[in-house]
Amino acid sequence: MSKRKAKDAPLPVGECISQVQDILRKRLCHQQLPDTPEGVEAQHKHLLELLKRTAVHGESNSVLIVGPRGSGKTMLLKCVLRDLLEEKEVEKNLLQVHLNGLLQTDDRIALQEMTRQLHLENVVGDKVFGSFAENMSFLLEALKKGDRSSSRPVLFVLDEFDLFAHHKNQTLLYNLFDVSQSAQAPVAVVGVTCRLDVLELLEKRVKSRFSHRQIHLLSNPTFSQYLERVQTQLGLQDDFPDKTFAQDWNASVKTLCEDKSVEDALQRHYNSSKNFRSNHMLLMLCLSRVSVAKPAIKPADLLEASKMCLVDAQANMLHGLSILELCLIIAMKHLNDVYDGEPFNLQMVHNEFKKFLQRKSNSMYNFEQPVIMKAFEHLQQLEMIRPVDSSSAKTQREYQLMRLMLDNTQVLEALQKYPQCPTDVKQWAMSAYG
Repeated sequence: MSKRKAKDAPLPVGECISQVQDILRKRLCHQQLPDTPEGVEAQHKHLLELLKRTAVHGESNSVLIVGPRGSGKTMLLKCVLRDLLEEKEVEKNLLQVHLNGLLQTDDRIALQEMTRQLHLENVVGDKVFGSFAENMSFLLEALKKGDRSSSRPVLFVLDEFDLFAHHKNQTLLYNLFDVSQSAQAPVAVVGVTCRLDVLELLEKRVKSRFSHRQIHLLSNPTFSQYLERVQTQLGLQDDFPDKTFAQDWNASVKTLCEDKSVEDALQRHYNSSKNFRSNHMLLMLCLSRVSVAKPAIKPADLLEASKMCLVDAQANMLHGLSILELCLIIAMKHLNDVYDGEPFNLQMVHNEFKKFLQRKSNSMYNFEQPVIMKAFEHLQQLEMIRPVDSSSAKTQREYQLMRLMLDNTQVLEALQKYPQCPTDVKQWAMSAYG
């Protein structure tokens, strides 16, 4: 009896907090796979059946998983592979090759990576192949089983699939799809991409060998689903050692999500990106504020974390500009207002700045032309202004057409926070026209 009481006894708060942080960090950083992926059950079933036909029955296939970033393409594929490898026969026979368009930037590098992942470096050795297709067929031949009657099934996963379409002659794609269409060896080619127009990038000969199977993931959660997901991500499961602490924690998370100011902050994040993965940084910042003295996430913590996530890097850079550079930015802002966002050049900006100087009796803002030119170039280096097109590089520097990469609210907000900003400069910025 005493043992049972000791087991059910509440843990010290410090230990509970440490365990909560450990559990939630793993959940937010390591992207644990769900038991069953939510909202994509049909796609999961389709892909699993497709890959099973290759892994178990030796049927070749090709498919594209298409959807915006953060819609769950990789998660879906990982869940399918986890479920597929639960079958002993599949786990023993299936070979996997994972390529990424960002890493394997040409077909030679891709082929080396395929050889490495299939553990065939010793087989290939110093052999010289006439073509990519010869090398590919040699690799597949080397995978034949001992009785030479059948090959082991191979799964090729091409992440950032659209980047492989930019390789010279699309040789890798052509050969992979060619093998998957013929009866040479059981091969499944799975492409993962965020480009909806990916088929338009394929050459005619590549397109004709592709099965044209596509699985679309168009994640578009409502705000209430988004809010529910935040609550789930921060909540503790029933198997937490201290039941009382878990109940109190979950109640505090529920109260947090019902708070009006928190809802407004999460609505801003939801409006900027419905991709939940981008919200993990916000939840991690909230979690870092939890301690023994503050054993729950408060609305103020989330609002502070939200400010840090939504901080405007360009507006922050304005705080480090000189007064002259700031005046040039304000002159550009006025030109944008007057000419309705039309491009401007240094000469126009200088004229606008002169109008401001004419009102001032003191000579504090009198700068020589070369100094103004240098300030203008510095703003271009900081990417606060940008040339309209590359052809303008031939034009004289004073007459190159530029666009301001900041909007009025960013300029005005930065002025409020600018250290010791002269009052007349602020007034000039606030006035309707230069």
